[in-house]
Amino acid sequence: MPIVFALLTFISTLLGGFVGLKYRDKLHIILGYTAGVLLAVVAFEILPEIITLVGENHVDPIIPMIALVIGFLIFHILEKMLLIHHAQEEEYGHHKHPTVGILSALALSGHSFLDGIGIGLGFQISPEIGILITIAVISHDFTDGLNTVTLALINKNSSKKAFLLLLLDAIAPVLGFFASSFFSFPGNILVIYLGFFAGFLLYIGASEILPEAHSQHSSIGTILMTILGVISIFLVTRIV
Repeated sequence: MPIVFALLTFISTLLGGFVGLKYRDKLHIILGYTAGVLLAVVAFEILPEIITLVGENHVDPIIPMIALVIGFLIFHILEKMLLIHHAQEEEYGHHKHPTVGILSALALSGHSFLDGIGIGLGFQISPEIGILITIAVISHDFTDGLNTVTLALINKNSSKKAFLLLLLDAIAPVLGFFASSFFSFPGNILVIYLGFFAGFLLYIGASEILPEAHSQHSSIGTILMTILGVISIFLVTRIV
C-alpha cells in the first residue's frame, strides 16, 4: 500500500509539469503564481518545520539560518559566475543561461527525493503518519513539477529538456521512498538541509521568477496570481 502513495507523487508532479509545458504562452501568469507558491512554501511549510526540528533535536537555531544564507548566496554566486544578469534591467532577459535552469531543476529534484524519504520514514513510524505526510507531499508536488518546467523554460532550455528534467523530478520521490528503507535521516541533519533549501527557494523566487514574470507582461493580473499562489499554499498547509 505505501508504494501506491509514493506513485501518486509521481503523477502529481507530472501533471504540474504538463500544465507548464502546455501553457508556456501564458508563462508570465504561471510565473507570477509560482513566485507566490515558492514564498509560501518557505514561510508556511519549511520554516515551521525547521522550528519544530530545532526544538526536537536541541539544535542552535542560528545553524539552519546560516544554511539559509549559504543556500541563497551559493546560487547568487553561481549566477554571477555564469554572467546571467546584467547591471541594466532592460537587458535582463538576454542573459539567461540553460545551466541555471538545469541546476534549479536538479535542486528541486533533490528536494523531491527527500520528500520521498519523508514518506518512507513516516510509514516506518505508523501508517497514519505516512498517509498524512504523503497527502502533504502530493499537494505541493504539482507545483514542484510546474516550477521545474518553468525554471527550465525561462532559462532558455528546450521543451524536450524541460520534459526530461520533469521526469527526473517526478521519479525522485519514488526513489526517495525506496531509499528510506536503507537508513534513517537524523533530525539535526535535516534541519540544515531545510535551511539551505529555503535560501535557494527565496533566491530563485525573488531574483529569477518574479523579475521574469514582470519583465514583459507586468500587470495587476500577474500580481494577483502571486497573491493567489501564497493563499493557495497557505490553505493547503492549514488543511493538511
